[in-house]
Amino acid sequence: MKIEQKGKSNVKITDSFWKKRLEVIRDHVIPYQWEALNDRIPDTAPSHAIENFRLVAGEVEGEFFGMVFQDSDVAKWIEAVAFSLENEPNEELEQIVDEVVALLGRAQDENGYLNTYYQVKEPKNRWTNLRDNHELYCAGHLIEAAVAYYQATGKREFLDIVCQYADHIASVFGPEEHKLKGYPGHQEIELALVKLYDVTANENYLNLSKYFIDERGKQPHYFDLEKNERNETKPFWFNDDYAYHQAHKPVREQKEAVGHAVRAVYMYTAMADLASKTNDESLKKACEALWDNVTQKQMYITAGIGSMVFGEAFSFDYDLPNDLSYTETCASIGLVFWANRMLNLEINRKYADVLETALYNGTISGMELDGKKFFYVNPLEVQPDASEKRNDKRHIKPVRQKWFGCACCPPNIARLVASIGHYIYTQKENELFVHLYMGHETQIDIAGNQIGIVQKTNYPWDGNISINVSPKSDQQFTISLRIPGWSKGAVVKVNGEIVDHEPLMKNGYVYINRIWSENDQVELALQMVIERIQANPLVRNNNGKVALQRGPIVYCLEEVDNGKNLPSIFLPRDAELKAKFEEDLLEGIVIISGQAERIEEAGWEDKLYRPVDDHTRKVEIKAVPYYAWCNRQPGEMIVWVNEKR
Repeated sequence: MKIEQKGKSNVKITDSFWKKRLEVIRDHVIPYQWEALNDRIPDTAPSHAIENFRLVAGEVEGEFFGMVFQDSDVAKWIEAVAFSLENEPNEELEQIVDEVVALLGRAQDENGYLNTYYQVKEPKNRWTNLRDNHELYCAGHLIEAAVAYYQATGKREFLDIVCQYADHIASVFGPEEHKLKGYPGHQEIELALVKLYDVTANENYLNLSKYFIDERGKQPHYFDLEKNERNETKPFWFNDDYAYHQAHKPVREQKEAVGHAVRAVYMYTAMADLASKTNDESLKKACEALWDNVTQKQMYITAGIGSMVFGEAFSFDYDLPNDLSYTETCASIGLVFWANRMLNLEINRKYADVLETALYNGTISGMELDGKKFFYVNPLEVQPDASEKRNDKRHIKPVRQKWFGCACCPPNIARLVASIGHYIYTQKENELFVHLYMGHETQIDIAGNQIGIVQKTNYPWDGNISINVSPKSDQQFTISLRIPGWSKGAVVKVNGEIVDHEPLMKNGYVYINRIWSENDQVELALQMVIERIQANPLVRNNNGKVALQRGPIVYCLEEVDNGKNLPSIFLPRDAELKAKFEEDLLEGIVIISGQAERIEEAGWEDKLYRPVDDHTRKVEIKAVPYYAWCNRQPGEMIVWVNEKR
């Protein structure tokens, strides 16, 4: 089989914001998670994930422990390591992965099958419960990890393992009469198989991904067929509705996002991949319709998605409660994946803007700044007493946790941050599209000519970006710069001369086509101001409230800065708001401050209600980036603040 080592990022991140996070992932998160996978973190939920593979390999005795998808934690950890190795080689870490890969090889069955839950606990029941038991999901994460590790190191052992596994899966599922007509209950393998196709050029993998997508939701319903085979009579727990799996109807007929949010965006990512690879216009249109529904009717300002704790799911249009929100870290991460793939279908800033919002808000909020604790749920309003005492808010944690029994989010955020260099650019023949702004150095090949690019900026705190372009030899090509939707103005310069960029704009990007020479300099100045954002009035929870945003960063108020009972604060519409960089606060952030009014609590004595008699006092408020909340003293937090007109 021909294998192509492509897709490796040679981006060297240099900017203070993301380099700091890459170092945290490399120096703290990856080692910490390795300890967690080996059950060496005291006073926290055990993982047993590595031990499960040792059980299968016959190297220890015992019982399977953990979730049915426990294998995926190991896979995501390896993937995070792979992306980290792209940024910073580490022989010791690479050796650990090589040993894990060797263990996986020893655990793999002769026919290619590799899933510790079924190999240990239910060896006779493989492929009998695709709806619930994550076999194909785990396989997908193993495939993604193997592709990333191969691209980072050139080592084929892990890739060979997953190719054998994928070949086995292809022998089990498909349209042929003797094969099962199933598809995963938790989508993931679909997007993984496209990645495997990219490095192997084996069309069987692309076709298998397409089969899983095309078969989904057909009648008679496969999940019912396999349920009958299991002699299961109970209705499915999610209102007896396979919308939970996005399997309620064929994917091309789906216009609204429903069900489990992570499953949904993983599937949408695969749909966009397949639409791009196969020129499937019907899939493209389905992706566009679903994108508009999610981002215009079911997405929080932080790019959190999945507002409902029941089923970790989308609920209905405009239902975006702040204090009950689920907004799983993995869901925002999946939204990043999907936005990235939509950019392959069409260069349009509406996709890159959401990608950026998710990266700077709804994803990295899931990890403490030091990388040692994590949020599974990312609410937009927190009252610790309510989290402790109200059953409907038990999922809202006022502090990040060391680890979880269901630990999908920590390794997921590690692999996302470690791979950040993969999201900066899209290249199409002689066009280079710049989606994200962050300090870095890279080399890009355009028509056989090596183009050196150095980007310098203090983004996201500053809107000034400098891009040095140095082709090995003079060459004509296009560099397209995204002008973010939040920017109220932009100035573009090439070699010090202002470019009239409005005629060059298309879908939010400035297309600069010229003959580029060594040390050409592109400058982009984005107007970064404090914005008061209001929600569509159909979002009932936010009527009469505003959120603060500056550039791509969404802000919040914390008790540590503003005292208790944050909903008693009202921000006058004419209040002056100021931005100031504080180097020693939360690893260096821009804060927003201004004068607001607070309802007086004095004078109420023992009254619960009384006739209206407004008494307020002026207070100074201080807002910090949402991603950084709960990195000091625990307490209340709100994103949406009452407005006084």
